Amino acid sequence: MFRLLFVLFIIIPIIEISVLMQVGELLGMWPTIGIVILSAWLGAKYVRQQGLATMQSVQAKMAQGEMPSSEIVTGLMLLVAGVLLVTPGFVTDIFGLSLLVPSVRQVIAASVQKHINVNAHVAGNRADASFHTGNTYENEEFSHPPNSKPKVIPQHHADTIEGEYTRKE
Repeated sequence: MFRLLFVLFIIIPIIEISVLMQVGELLGMWPTIGIVILSAWLGAKYVRQQGLATMQSVQAKMAQGEMPSSEIVTGLMLLVAGVLLVTPGFVTDIFGLSLLVPSVRQVIAASVQKHINVNAHVAGNRADASFHTGNTYENEEFSHPPNSKPKVIPQHHADTIEGEYTRKE
């Protein structure tokens, strides 16, 4: 983890500064600044456009009762792409622009999804889940002040959870 943070906060800015200096020397200061601003603006525009399309896809899959796992990973990659594109510099812009290419995102999403373990059973529009109820500290003894009686809490049905709900269809 330390190495990753070291690369993110020390090495990448040094690389960005050196590349900006070289491009500035080649093109001049104002064209370099213009390219950095233009890439941030275009990147934000395309990230917004693709992000909205991904959000619509998530909503469509959720309406069908499907798990939108690839769309969620795509949305996270678009978020990273937006951060990289808004960060001043050419190296981060290259990585951010590469994340805007759908085929690159699909390859990364496929490799990420191999490492995700989903333990959910979805049937129709209803997700089945099991919950454990009960007192975690049942077997532990607590000390009570002298001359006091422990408070006894009446046990209700352990399998019943009381509450109100409203079904929206």
